[in-house]
Amino acid sequence: MEELGIYGGLFLLSFLAATFLPAQSELGLIGLVLTGDYSVLWLIIVASIGNTLGSAVNWLLGRFIDRFSDRKWFPITPTQMDRACGWYRKYGQWSLLLSWAPFIGDPLTLAAGVLREPFGRFLLLVAIAKTGRYIVVAALII
Repeated sequence: MEELGIYGGLFLLSFLAATFLPAQSELGLIGLVLTGDYSVLWLIIVASIGNTLGSAVNWLLGRFIDRFSDRKWFPITPTQMDRACGWYRKYGQWSLLLSWAPFIGDPLTLAAGVLREPFGRFLLLVAIAKTGRYIVVAALII
């Protein structure tokens, strides 16, 4: 039962880290890998799924941004949104392979929703990027 809590906590941390809430899923993954008590493969899978689904929330926010962008709690400034949309327009769907990157990843996933990127393609590219990042992080410490 303890393992379920550990994996659930990593999932939640990874999910939150992909939204605009401040969280560091890499540190959680590193800490759990370093204990040697858990399957590295399962840690990568759980973190990847959580982080990808968190990015899907950003895509949904982007898809319906017109309803939320004027709210005080909305996490992206118009300048950040313009920059992300410009980047996305310039590089298209392939820019989603940078969705793992700090500072630009979250706005890119939001821009994908704003610019109506098909959800299936969005999910595939983001999953590749997020999983690749966790594989590299885990590989660097084992």
